[in-house]
Amino acid sequence: MVTGLTGVMIVGLVVVVALIVIRFRDSGPVLPEDITLPDGARAHAVTAAEGWFAVVTDDDRILIFDRITGALRQEIEVK
Repeated sequence: MVTGLTGVMIVGLVVVVALIVIRFRDSGPVLPEDITLPDGARAHAVTAAEGWFAVVTDDDRILIFDRITGALRQEIEVK
């Protein structure tokens, strides 16, 4: 019985490690190679959605960029 339990625990550990490795191999969203932020703006956060991604800057703006071309679509000022 102890040998069987040991075998089940080893198989369970191998499965958990395999699932973690598979999950972290995901490369994440595809973004353009480079984007150009307006002068003086520094990025604080980035979020991605289907077709666009947003960059939150340190000067209280949200910049919406096209996911394929990297062109600026919209600028939102946070007040």
